Formats: sequence, structure tokens, C-alpha cells
Amino acid sequence: MDIADFFDTFFEEAEELLSDMEQHLLELDVDDPDSEQLNAIFRAAHSIKGGAGTFGFTVLQKTTHILENLLDYARKGELTLRADLVDTFLEAKDIMHEQLDAYRSEEEPNQEAFERICQTLQQIALDEIGQQLDGPATPAAEPKAPPPSENSAEAKSNQEKVANSHLLVALLNVAEKDRILLVEELEQLGEVQSQSGDEKRYEVILKSSDSADDIEAVMCFIIEADQIEITSIEGAADTTASTEPAAPAPSAPAPEMKLDKPAAKAAPAKEAAKEKPKKAAAESSSIRVSVDKVDQIINLVGELIITQSMLDQTVSDLEDQSVGNASLQNGMSLLQRNARDLQEAVMSIRMIPMEFVFSRFPRVVRDTAGKLGKEIELITEGKSTELDKSLVERITDPLTHLVRNSLDHGVEMPDVREAIGKPRIGKLTLSARHQGGNILIEVRDDGAGMDRDRLLAKARENGISVSDTMTDEEVFQLIFAPGFSTAKEVTDVSGRGVGMDVVKRNIQSMGGRVEIQSKLGEGTNTRIVLPLTLAILDGMSIKVGGETFILPLSTVLESLQPSKDDMYAMAGDDVVIKVRDEYLPVIAIHEVLNVENAITDPTKSIAVIVQGEGRRYAMLVDELIGQQQVVVKNLEDNYRKVPGISAATILGDGSVALILDITGLHRLSRYKKEAGKKVVNNQNLSSFKEAEPS
Repeated sequence: MDIADFFDTFFEEAEELLSDMEQHLLELDVDDPDSEQLNAIFRAAHSIKGGAGTFGFTVLQKTTHILENLLDYARKGELTLRADLVDTFLEAKDIMHEQLDAYRSEEEPNQEAFERICQTLQQIALDEIGQQLDGPATPAAEPKAPPPSENSAEAKSNQEKVANSHLLVALLNVAEKDRILLVEELEQLGEVQSQSGDEKRYEVILKSSDSADDIEAVMCFIIEADQIEITSIEGAADTTASTEPAAPAPSAPAPEMKLDKPAAKAAPAKEAAKEKPKKAAAESSSIRVSVDKVDQIINLVGELIITQSMLDQTVSDLEDQSVGNASLQNGMSLLQRNARDLQEAVMSIRMIPMEFVFSRFPRVVRDTAGKLGKEIELITEGKSTELDKSLVERITDPLTHLVRNSLDHGVEMPDVREAIGKPRIGKLTLSARHQGGNILIEVRDDGAGMDRDRLLAKARENGISVSDTMTDEEVFQLIFAPGFSTAKEVTDVSGRGVGMDVVKRNIQSMGGRVEIQSKLGEGTNTRIVLPLTLAILDGMSIKVGGETFILPLSTVLESLQPSKDDMYAMAGDDVVIKVRDEYLPVIAIHEVLNVENAITDPTKSIAVIVQGEGRRYAMLVDELIGQQQVVVKNLEDNYRKVPGISAATILGDGSVALILDITGLHRLSRYKKEAGKKVVNNQNLSSFKEAEPS
């Protein structure tokens, strides 16, 4: 890898370190702080500072340097922690994250935010410990003896030793080609005076003004923590002093770096590796791979599955069942099993635990509860449940809306809870678990619950057509209507009637649905049901005329043969079908999609009952072919957006089958009927995206 790869590695590792720092800060008990947590927070800041200094990210380096000093006083017990101080540390972490993003985008960080947080941290230092923290030296990392007086001759002698320290850097089990490049990197940190050894242990004598901790923090962005040992020339670890790491000169040529193994998570000291040897071993067995590369492999495996299906179709069409063909069929069966196993193995690479999502919410709950003056306990369940990375990234924003909504509208104020016999501290639970081929994510609170009568009254005020005979589920779904809000006043948390409708749309765009269960006075449970991945779909193949379509199996409830007595004509061209005392809108696919040679008599068709957006529909098709797993191909990327169609796939015979969008078909059906047309040209279709049915 070249120097740009080191930048990318630093950004990724720094992101993880900042995330770890935030998690430890949120879990910290200010009344009885855990020393291990304080050390972990300090080590994260120390590693980021070392890397930032090496790559010349001065603003980030200086911000982290001041924070690191305060954290060092805190872990030594010289700074008494309080909730407001932890809030300031969290604010500093946020600003460091913004600075990191700025450097990633090759922009200068916000100078005003930098100066503001530095001034705040300096003021804390003056108020709490009576010292200024703008000196060049960082606090000692686990000093073995008290530092000498600043004015003493011993202090001056030690400073000279630090400025001219000789370190023995041992590279363990590093290949020769990588060792040469690592030595070049050490030359950026000091003067290499001698080097010798073999691949098992290669020793470098380095004269440097940087501490062993700083050098190790930088090198651990390149190799594993257990592949490097740094000791002073006298043989003892030099951890008694630390100075700002020297950034490489801008004019120095960037060495090309190409390593057999990827960078590991930075560990600023050997102690970390010794404390948790099992974790270090686990990290050394993992690799960091670009998501684009994984997507490319998944796409190629998908093509392989399609080719295998084509071959399987060809073999099954052979009429001659001789011994030779039997062997061919056995080989195809084996190929099919291996292809499916390969597909599942590759798909598992993209699966990441829900802990990645849930870890963001302690901060959200803490900040939101603080603004609202509420006391909230966050409980997470099923953090190890895995979901496709693409869905994990897209589910975070909808979950954030739901969590904030529960905190604002659901959980009562502490005094109110106490007055009605509830604990002052409200409970908010985030859970995830697998359910069949889907993942079920729940946001539960023990708050006031939803008032059915109030929701109906508010809906009537907003001009929404409602009925007292509506089920509770239908009434609760009203909160997802655009502009709908029951908040008595607008706050900076919620109350404007925006957000919840976006939540529903985003979840539906992922092929999922939202369900709400609530009981007045006891709380609300919001369920999100999502497919595990969008790359593969379990579908129902249907025939309409000469065309084959795919219905997502998760939307299919049942199928039946309609009778004339169950069909009812409504105003205009609308037709409904009665299914167990429930009247469902009928969607004739051949009419909506202009399919020729299809069965037009509803009583000779098959009605497939499907569900979308919380409503049920009856889709008229000619024939049910069967269930099959299909590889999803994005139609918009390869062609253009088509109303009523969500994606496409390639069948075993090589033909393309369109995957139907249930709610999109219903909207398209209503639009065509309202337009009074049976055929809609391309111009009308393009304008359909803006049309909303009444």
C-alpha cells in the first residue's frame, strides 16, 4: 500500500477509537469511576494524538493533546469527575470527529470550534487542578516514579535524555520486504543508528525525541501490537516521558507500503496486548477489506448462481434420461449445493452485528433525556443479531427518530411517573432478533402509551378520513401520516409533524414494514420487520399473460380462486373482493402493466392476497409457478425507475423477470383509473412519481 492507504487506515482506526472513547465515557460512573475504563479512554486519546501528529493533522493533534492531559489527571485521581465534565469530554470527542471528517475530505477543520473546545478544556484545568495545559509535553503514561521537580538538575538531565533517547525497536515475525519499509517509516520518527537480525527478530537502534508509547502507537497502525517491542537502550521500557510526535517533513517522499497483512487496531502500549491476549489474537486473524470489493464478489457469485440455474434448466429439459444424463444431473445437483453454500458464505461477509447500530444510542438517549429533563435507562437486547451492512447503515436514522419520539412523547416526566406509581426512571428497550427470513427490531418504552381517542380526534382535525370502527393497529398507524403530531408544543426534539412519515417510507424502501402495539398507561412497542439482506430475495413466481413476475414472498399472505359473489364494484372503476368479512382492493396486474394475452375474467384468475404499507390487496394473476430464491438486480442503476417495479432478476432460462412493488402497483392502479386511461405513455409514467392517490 502507498502512503494514501496509511491515511485511510488511520481514519478507520481513529473512528473506532473515538467510538470506543464515547462508549466508555457513557458507561463511566462518575461517583466510582472504573480505572480500566479511564485507562481505555486515555489510551484511545493517546493513540489518536500519536497518529494525528505523524500524519501532520495539527488541529486534531492539539485538541487531543489537551484532552489527553485532562484524562491523565482523571485516571490518576487528581481530577474529580462530574457529569458536566463528562459532557464536556463528549463534546470534545464530537469536535475531534468533525476534525477527522474534515481531514478525510482534505479540508481544514473548523477553527472556531477548535478554539472554543480548547478554551473550555483549559478552563476546566485551571478551575479543577489549577494548571495550564498548553505545554508541549503530554502527561506521563503510567509513570513508575514521581516526576522530579521542574527546576531541579535531575529534571534537566531527564529532559536531555528524552530529547536524545536511544531506543531498541524489535520487529517480530515481519517479512523482509515489509521490514525494509517499516525501517523507512522509523526513519521518519528519528535517526536509525544500526539494524540487524532476521525475520524472526529484527532489531533497530533508533535515536529519537519521541517516546516509546508514541512510536508504538504509530507503528501499530501498520503492524500488530505483538509484532513490535520497544525498550530503552539500557533495557527498560521508556514510558516515563512523552513528547509530541514529529510529523514527517512535507518534502520527504512518501514510501510505497505493501504489506502481507493489514493494519490492526492501534494499541498504544504493550500492556494492552498483554492484558487481553485473546483479543489480540482474534484481531490478528482478521482482515480489513473494502466494501466495494465485497460487493463485487457478491455480484459475481450472483452471476454464478444465475448461470447455474440456466444449466440446471437446460439439464431438466433434456428428454433422454440415459445413464450419461443421470451423471450430468448428479453433477448439477452437486454444483447447485456448492453454489448455494458459496452464496451463503459470501453473503455472511456483509453481515455485521446490530451492536454496531445500538452502540450509537446511549449517547442519543443521554443527550435527549438531558434536554427533556427526564431520567431514562437504556436496555439493549440481541446485540449479536446480524444484519446486512447496507441495511444497518440505512436503519440508523429511522431508529433514531423512533427513539427520540419514545423519549419525548412516550416516557413521562419523573414527577409524573412517581405520582402514578411508576419508577422515576423510565425504561427504553432496543432489541433485535431473527424471525424466519427476517430480522425483528423493537423500540419499547414503559411510558404513557398511545391514546386512541386523541389520535382519532387529531386525525379529524387534520382532515384525515377516519372511523371509530378502525382497529387499534390502523389508528396507531396514523402517526406516520405526513404532518401528523399530537405534541402540545413544538420543541427542538419533536412536535413539528415531520420525521415519522419519513421513517415509514425509509423502512418500506428497504422492503420492510412498521407495526405498533400500545396500551394506554403501560407503554408502546414499535416493531420494524426487515429482510436480512437486499441482495437475495425469496420470491413467488407468477404468470400473467406471457410474462413472469416475482412477488416478494414476505408480502404474500395467501392465494384463492375468486367467485363472482365475492366481487363487488365500487364507485368508478374500483373493484373489491370480500375475504373473510374484509373488503380488499383488487389490482389486475395485466391492466396496470399493460400485459397482453392475459386472463381478463376475475373468476378465472387467481387472487394472491398481499400486504404492503399496512394494507392488504388482492392481485389477480393467471398462474402460480412456485417459490424460488432470486438474485436481485437494481433496475434503476441498469435502466431507469419504473413505477410498480422494485427490481429485476434473471431466471434459469435466461429471461428477465421483474420484481413487483406492491404499494407502487396500487398507486399506479389508482393513478391510471383516476386518469381514465388503460394505457399510460412514458410521459405520464414519469409524472406518476409525483402523483399521490387520494
